[in-house]
Amino acid sequence: MSALATKAMHVTSRELVELAQAEFQGPLTGYAAGLLGGDWERARDVVQDTFIKLHKQDPDLIKSKLKSWLYTVCRNRAIDVLRKENPMLTSGGEAFEHLNDSTPSPAENAVSKERHAEVLKFLERLPNNQKEVIRLKFQGDLSYKEIAEVTGLSVSNVGFLIHTGIKRMRTLMGVEVAK
Repeated sequence: MSALATKAMHVTSRELVELAQAEFQGPLTGYAAGLLGGDWERARDVVQDTFIKLHKQDPDLIKSKLKSWLYTVCRNRAIDVLRKENPMLTSGGEAFEHLNDSTPSPAENAVSKERHAEVLKFLERLPNNQKEVIRLKFQGDLSYKEIAEVTGLSVSNVGFLIHTGIKRMRTLMGVEVAK
């Protein structure tokens, strides 16, 4: 159980939403922006919708799996937004094929900005399923089990996709991996 879930043992829906917003609003917004091609305004709307839906849930049923529940709802809402823009998309995977990642903000440190942009460039060269699980792992800080719950994949499949995705990125970036 997460620290938030432990704090939230006996809370109302409103208190759970407030605790969840304090811990997850920023990471969820970043995740949603990545799914929505860097559109931070739509990402904030998606996250707001996620917290509205959380408010309507029974806190006792949600609190033990809050993090994965939030990322699942956020992901599904982002897919809905993408489908509304392009009704021809039939699955989440197809929706994500049409995404473009944004470049880092100009206010960031130049060296960090270049490294981040380079990693994103190589991330974009991965298959969509690998990109998504890597984002959930490193941007969303989700466990393999939580990623499996969000994506509907098995835990072992998540592990395989992350491993092969990182290995492929290392190869693309020319990083030597000790054997």
